[in-house]
Amino acid sequence: MRAALERYFQFHELGTDWRTEILAGVTTFVTMAYIIFVNPSILSQTGMPIAAVTIATCLCAAFGSILMGALARYPLALAPGMGLNAYFTYTVCLKMHVPWQTALGAVFLSGIIFLLLTLGGIRQLLISAIPRELHAAVAGGIGLFIAFIGLRNAGIIVSDPATAVTLGNLRSPQTALSLFGLILIAVLQVLRVRASILIGIAGTMLTGFIFHQVHWQPGHASLSAIRQTALHLDIPGALKLNAVEIVFVFLFVDLFDNIGTLLAVTQKTGLIPTSGVIPRVQRIFFADAISTVAGSLAGTSTVCSYIESSAGVAAGGRTGITAITTGLLFFASIFVAPLVGAIPVSATSPALIIVGALMLGSIGELDWHDPLVAIPAFLTLITIPLTYSIATGLGFGVIAFAALRLFSGRAKKSDWLLYLLATVFLIRFIYLAAG
Repeated sequence: MRAALERYFQFHELGTDWRTEILAGVTTFVTMAYIIFVNPSILSQTGMPIAAVTIATCLCAAFGSILMGALARYPLALAPGMGLNAYFTYTVCLKMHVPWQTALGAVFLSGIIFLLLTLGGIRQLLISAIPRELHAAVAGGIGLFIAFIGLRNAGIIVSDPATAVTLGNLRSPQTALSLFGLILIAVLQVLRVRASILIGIAGTMLTGFIFHQVHWQPGHASLSAIRQTALHLDIPGALKLNAVEIVFVFLFVDLFDNIGTLLAVTQKTGLIPTSGVIPRVQRIFFADAISTVAGSLAGTSTVCSYIESSAGVAAGGRTGITAITTGLLFFASIFVAPLVGAIPVSATSPALIIVGALMLGSIGELDWHDPLVAIPAFLTLITIPLTYSIATGLGFGVIAFAALRLFSGRAKKSDWLLYLLATVFLIRFIYLAAG
């Protein structure tokens, strides 16, 4: 059985082993475990029972990650998406006064549309339409994005009304703990210690306990709580005209955020062959779409691929075993959620910063002397972190690339989908500006 699994997951071809894959899965889980508590805290503001959403979050992250690992064999972990859960709560439910049951119906419909687009090969075509030069730019941009998130979570960078951002209070105990973790992981990286990110997170957490910066309050969770949200979605309500816009936003943002994450992680793993065609890409999209449908049925917002998967990739993860390990830990976290909650943001923030730095290596592949490449790549790099959106950064890059090709006389008939994609992004930006 072990030999058969190693053949199925291509351990020999990818130069990996069980220890590396499992440690990578644990690393991915630790860096994204915050979603177990952040997602319910956001969605509960719609009136959804927080205990039910907590169970739904764990179950959907477990289901999606295991499905991705087993079916697509990629180290991509899934969970309810940040950003989309905020849109679900603050825009759809609170601002537009849509009941959470109807919002879940919209999530369900977007998942069904994902499946249809995948069956029709549309999502695969969109991947092939994005120039290979932008693959590396997206990876680098997401590296800056998650590093920026890590810096903000650590308190190293804070908001400022005059300059947008500024240096935080480095004497704050939590920020000081994050700086300790950053130095620890960086030193372990320089020494080429295996599982340096996971060791760094554990070391930072232990230091926090010693200096009373990590607090844990015992509690419990029950699987039966999910009955308060499971199958409570209102699909007929979501089919009404005023819900079309909501379905479109769920569809559009999840579609292009997933494409951006997919490009970034596969670029980092070196799994993209010279042809530029991502192996088993249809299985990736199926896993994503099915997970979104399952999430709506269980009672949570759109489930999508997590860029924190890059932490596991940086730790050596190359196969679906990494994602399966992450999924199993999410399932186990249902019963030990209070213990998972003891992992402080000051312990995971340094990991995000280091992973972001490692992902920037991809931009070295770009020809920065060619304006046709450099300008779209730079726009992608800078707009992903500054707009807090992978989809927006990808949109800027695609529009710039298409426009420069068109106006420099290098347009080809075979690039018709690139120009169509650029037009769709342009319409989206105009719509957002009008709103």
